[in-house]
Amino acid sequence: MRFFSCLVEDHNLWLVFIAAILCLLGSLVATRLFQKLRFAEKGGRLAWAFMGAIATGATIWCTHFVAMIAYQPGVDVTYEPGLTGVSLGIAICGSALALWFGSRQMRFAAPIGGVLFGLAVTLMHYIGMKAFAAEAVIHWSPEYVAASIIGAVVFGGLAFEVARRAGRSGSTRPAALLMVGGIVTLHFTGMAAMIVIPFAPNVGDITGQEANLVMAFAVAGVGLLVLGTGVSSHALDLQSRAQARQRLAHLVEGSVDGMVVEQGGVILAANAAFADLVGADHEALIGGDLSKWLPERNQLGVGVLTQSALHLDEGRLVPVEVAVRRDGGEANTAPLMIYAVRDLRARLAQERRIAHLARNDSLTGLPNRTSFLELLTKQTADAGVAHKVALLAIDLDRFKEVNDIHGHAAGDQLLVRIGERMKACLKPGEFIARLGGDEFVAVMQIAQREDALGLADRLRVAITEPVDLGHADVMCGASVGIAIWPDDAAEPSALINDADLAMYRAKASLTTDVCFYEEEMDKAVRERRRLVQQLREALDQDQFSLNWQVQASAETGEVTGYEVLLRWIQPDGTFVSPAEFIPLAEESGLILPIGEWVLRKACAEAALWEAPYKIAVNLSPIQLGHVDLPRLVHQILMETGLAPHRLELEITETAMIADLDRTTHILRQLKLLGVSIAMDDFGTGYSSLSTLRAFPFDKIKLDRSFMSELDGGPQSAAIIRAVLALGESLDIPVLAEGVETLEQLSFLRDQGCDEVQGYLLGRPKPVADSQLQDEALTMWNGEKIVFIAEAASEAA
Repeated sequence: MRFFSCLVEDHNLWLVFIAAILCLLGSLVATRLFQKLRFAEKGGRLAWAFMGAIATGATIWCTHFVAMIAYQPGVDVTYEPGLTGVSLGIAICGSALALWFGSRQMRFAAPIGGVLFGLAVTLMHYIGMKAFAAEAVIHWSPEYVAASIIGAVVFGGLAFEVARRAGRSGSTRPAALLMVGGIVTLHFTGMAAMIVIPFAPNVGDITGQEANLVMAFAVAGVGLLVLGTGVSSHALDLQSRAQARQRLAHLVEGSVDGMVVEQGGVILAANAAFADLVGADHEALIGGDLSKWLPERNQLGVGVLTQSALHLDEGRLVPVEVAVRRDGGEANTAPLMIYAVRDLRARLAQERRIAHLARNDSLTGLPNRTSFLELLTKQTADAGVAHKVALLAIDLDRFKEVNDIHGHAAGDQLLVRIGERMKACLKPGEFIARLGGDEFVAVMQIAQREDALGLADRLRVAITEPVDLGHADVMCGASVGIAIWPDDAAEPSALINDADLAMYRAKASLTTDVCFYEEEMDKAVRERRRLVQQLREALDQDQFSLNWQVQASAETGEVTGYEVLLRWIQPDGTFVSPAEFIPLAEESGLILPIGEWVLRKACAEAALWEAPYKIAVNLSPIQLGHVDLPRLVHQILMETGLAPHRLELEITETAMIADLDRTTHILRQLKLLGVSIAMDDFGTGYSSLSTLRAFPFDKIKLDRSFMSELDGGPQSAAIIRAVLALGESLDIPVLAEGVETLEQLSFLRDQGCDEVQGYLLGRPKPVADSQLQDEALTMWNGEKIVFIAEAASEAA
């Protein structure tokens, strides 16, 4: 009853009401700041703790001293200013400690913080009462003091625990009411514990009226502080919310993926990309249920990428990739779920296209080499099966003509049409693939060797049928090579090689366009390949050597020069004929480095001779077609020191006819260096006269075939006379090759031939012996040529 009589009889109820309003408002601000402090970022916790301490401590202090102003004990009251200020500091510091500890993320932190808050309120109250002075004797009731402390501690603990359970966005009103209850219980129970007995005038520093005025100003100032703190915290809260909304909007709308923010199954926000993805209006999405489009949302893992599907109208499914992030979710508050939804249709289509291109030809759509090798390996893996496998290598004939005449676009169109036809003519179990260009392969299982001819005939008909390109009808032929597993080869790679060999034989044949593989054909090809490999090794290991054959004047017998001849003797002593390895060198492209080696070696050796004889070096048509030939010749002459007039380059008519304009341009560049140019094998080409007219040669070399046929009839003699007369009329010296008898030499001399070369004068020898050839010949003496013993024995 003392509590109620104190409240009703000893207090001004209007001021009590004002104190209650201040306490309620301050408690609402304090609990809201406590909530912000619990979920604040690490860098913002100090600011929220400061504002929470100011608001909470000022709330306690204002409530206490407004209620003290409302207290009317019937005597004048004075307040000691120092203790009054100390009570405000204790309220603020105690509140700061309680808020900081209560906001920790640990067990029982909130109720312990509430207990600290109750103790801070108690300490502030009784220190404030210590500053209270009146003209009376003051007695305290221990029971009421204990009750006030217990009430403050209990209500404080409950207020903090309820505020913790409210979570990030829950209501803080219940916690604020509990905080008000603790403050009110402490104050009015503590005031009921005090009995004021008027005694005598108390001389203080400040009169009762002045004290009330000072307290009014103090309370007003602290009230403004609370209000300012509340307004500041509200402004910060609004700014934080606005920034969060702005970041969320920027995140949601700025993403090319669909973004959905959901809480408790209800969509709070979604971007336009997601609305377009599900085909719904953007405004209609807000407030809807995400499970309508994503039924498996509850099974999606948080923080991981999961492939799922959006369920659209009419049972349509859109493959998507979903990333989920959880935000919040304290106590009984549902967390915010953020879904990032990426449309996988384009990526899956691209992956399917890449997988298709990896196994199929991009132009014709037929399987490619990878698919072909997988199938062939699979079908030839089991050696114990009863069936055989036929591999058909197919090459289109005259396809290059279509490209050259009608263009590559027409060639591509032709390949597409032929691919469609070949695919259409296949039977179950048969396979066709394009390896590249105009090369195709087919695979089928057979029981007998002849079974493969049926597929070959069907494919050949599909290929050779004319194709209408719109502006022209074109057609191709087909060359087919067939190899049988396991008869011809046990390994897929060997089987492919065998089919290719058979196809090339069919391509070269004039009577058939379908050939089966034959072992003898393989041996010949392998031998050629082996020889090409040995040719490369011979060049690297310096197995080549030069021989020199003398050239002499038919009139005087004097040595005029030497022809350089290439020789290849393998390490085992085997001699390889130039007629065998020179064509292989030209086919493989090795003729260029070999020809350069010959030219450099010959010039270097000739530069060391005492007599300045001319040397003749043969040029391959491939060398002559190389634009860098003049530069190479000039470089070699500079390096070896050989005089240009001592070098004679021999070319054939075939090399001239291949590209007359280009060849004559290169020959003119060579002549500008001072090098002589001779036409080799004259009389065996297609247009000797036109070639002589196209370029002023320094020498004509009459082919050896005319010498061997000289005794066979008058035709050869007539041709030789005609060539010698032509050379004389054109003022071009003529050299006859293949002179082996005295009769041939006498005939050439009588007909006015300028120079001769052949076994009669000397066989090709290394440079050490060739330097002695000038001693083997003497001057022409009457009716015969006198040789030294060695030369005579060789001629015999």
